[in-house]
Amino acid sequence: MNQWEFMDKEYIWHPFTQMKGWNENKQLVIDHGEGVKLYDVEGNAYYDGISSLWVNIHGHRRREIDEAVKKQLDKIAHTTLLGLINKPSAELAKKLVEVTPKGLNKVFYSDDGSTAVEAAVKIAFQYWQHKGLPEKQQFINLGDSYHGDTVGAVSVGNIDVFHKVYKPLLFNTKKMTCPSFYHSSIEGINCEIEFRDFLLQELEDYLKENSDKVAAMIIEPLVQAAAGMLMQPKGYIKGVRELTQKYNVLLIIDEVATGFGRTGKLFACENEGICPDMMCLSKGITAGYMALGATMVTDEIYNTFLGEAAEYKTFYHGHSYTGNPLACAAGVAGLELFEKDDVIENLPPKMAVIAEHIQKMNTMKYVGNARQCGMLAGIELMHDKNLKIPFDSTLLMAGGICQTARKYGLIVRNIGDVIIFMPPLVSTVQQIEEMLSILEQAMQEVFEKVDLHSNIKFSDPCAF
Repeated sequence: MNQWEFMDKEYIWHPFTQMKGWNENKQLVIDHGEGVKLYDVEGNAYYDGISSLWVNIHGHRRREIDEAVKKQLDKIAHTTLLGLINKPSAELAKKLVEVTPKGLNKVFYSDDGSTAVEAAVKIAFQYWQHKGLPEKQQFINLGDSYHGDTVGAVSVGNIDVFHKVYKPLLFNTKKMTCPSFYHSSIEGINCEIEFRDFLLQELEDYLKENSDKVAAMIIEPLVQAAAGMLMQPKGYIKGVRELTQKYNVLLIIDEVATGFGRTGKLFACENEGICPDMMCLSKGITAGYMALGATMVTDEIYNTFLGEAAEYKTFYHGHSYTGNPLACAAGVAGLELFEKDDVIENLPPKMAVIAEHIQKMNTMKYVGNARQCGMLAGIELMHDKNLKIPFDSTLLMAGGICQTARKYGLIVRNIGDVIIFMPPLVSTVQQIEEMLSILEQAMQEVFEKVDLHSNIKFSDPCAF
């Protein structure tokens, strides 16, 4: 064990990690990165197959972003937005308004995805107070939804393994059916179109009777990422937008994981041509360089908070590092690279390679459902794919595959028995081909062990 691993295990409590397993297993110590690869302190190279937890867009040590941050550091590292303005936060806000769906004209900065959602929840609640409809306090969310780990964000989430222990701390929400056709078991529903219609009818039936008490609905568009890359039926988010407008309910779109090119468009909601009332952003907003969150809102929402000091309409919410200049400078440089490098225009052949491998994986014995949306993919394992019988969770199957892939130079992570693949957008077709070939090699190796030893158990120190 090297000195850094020793210090880590002695002093650090890792997120989403069972520390007993972590401390019992050898861990990687990352030294540096270059492009789409990470290098450990022993000099071994690994493809970053999860974009350093879904944040990296343009690769590690990207010269243009490095220079932007260094240039800003020569001026000032941080100054508050309470009573002051800094140049990078103003410049990034202007760019965000230009690239997000038309109508989202104001930016509220925070620190990460959770706090972006937290701000949206509080804004929605207070908005209706200002509109003279204080009874509109309820939030609608989706089954198996995840929007972050602060108390408000957990309240509008619905993943039991993450959230059930905190239930006494949370406010109540109305949960709609998880919009994943593969995981549905509704009698009489035989295809995705029928499933979509069922979901939208369920929502409308509830809004008909209860819209007078509903403040907002929050959804991840197209893909519920932290739930295991659960895919939604085509037309679902468009239908949700139409119903929320019809029944005077705000729509909050959480693009923390799906934004900044991950679904093939700059923002996932663009795939169905909708504009929400609020949009939450983080992760790719700084291309993986610095922590930053943003909550985009319409003029209608922003204007209801305007008034005299004595009216107390102010949004009393903020963070010490709101609008941090270094983070915003990275954000500006990252957005400029989208245009300079034609990032979105160059995605189709990369997505096509992922699609080819997803099709191949779906033929593998223990793959129940391999699914893709743009540059996002999830490979769900099943002990019996035909009957949808999962592996015993104690076997840690997906964790074993992730650990095996590391031996061959690929870092991926799993959520339960779903393996997540989300490479940096800058990855070339050849690099994606190599990453997925490594993953398939690791899968085949583990599956062969399962065939030989039905009760085989793997270590899983890196899983959610």
